[in-house]
Amino acid sequence: MQNREPSFAARALNFAGAFLLIALLFTFSFHQLAYHWNWSGIWNYRQLFITGWLNTVVISLVSLCVSTMIGTLFALARRSRFLLLRYIARIYVETIRGTPLLVQILIFYYVVADAFAIENRYVVGVLTLSVFEAAYMSEIIRAGIESVGKSQLESARAIGLTTAQTYRFVIFPQTIRQILPPLAGQFASLIKDSSLLSIIGFNEFAHNVQNVASYTYSNFESFIPLAVGYLVLTLPISLWTQSLERRHRFET
Repeated sequence: MQNREPSFAARALNFAGAFLLIALLFTFSFHQLAYHWNWSGIWNYRQLFITGWLNTVVISLVSLCVSTMIGTLFALARRSRFLLLRYIARIYVETIRGTPLLVQILIFYYVVADAFAIENRYVVGVLTLSVFEAAYMSEIIRAGIESVGKSQLESARAIGLTTAQTYRFVIFPQTIRQILPPLAGQFASLIKDSSLLSIIGFNEFAHNVQNVASYTYSNFESFIPLAVGYLVLTLPISLWTQSLERRHRFET
């Protein structure tokens, strides 16, 4: 027997109930603190919040584009016929994925950037975040490419398509549909990972919020807007991811 999809009214009612229960839990928890809220002090530094949030949006968008390009290149390198290129790509992916981003930021900023005389912390921040996220994206893209059946590749060769044409007309159209849901999830992780750039003095959202908290001694009032600000950025991506997953299940 096929399960029927709940009606819109049923979904809305259950969502409201779940939201209310969670809201009551946190309301009770904060009430038990007997904490004296100081929102007026935070309001005086609202421009720092806005500036930091906008900087986070910019660095996330730039890093998203750069990391996608780097990830695609290394995904193709992992499938190259040249062993040296394949091993370079493999070492890169395993090293980046096996070490903390915090350590990578420190090494890139204080060692690598200094060796190449790169003094702009914004450039270093974007490159470091892009290199880190690209390692994960390359594996997602590579898995999507390898999901294309060998029979389709043989058919492409049989009709005379070159390797470039095979990737363009056969592999990439199917790969993109397969990898969009996990890539969207990785995009959300990229936005949250950008908060670690605060350790090199990058004036992004988390860095500015930490400064406001130290100025006003109002930690909760500072970090609650921080959570809301990141939620505003990541929630649309999460909803988009769920939509893509539902569409993909329908097509298969």
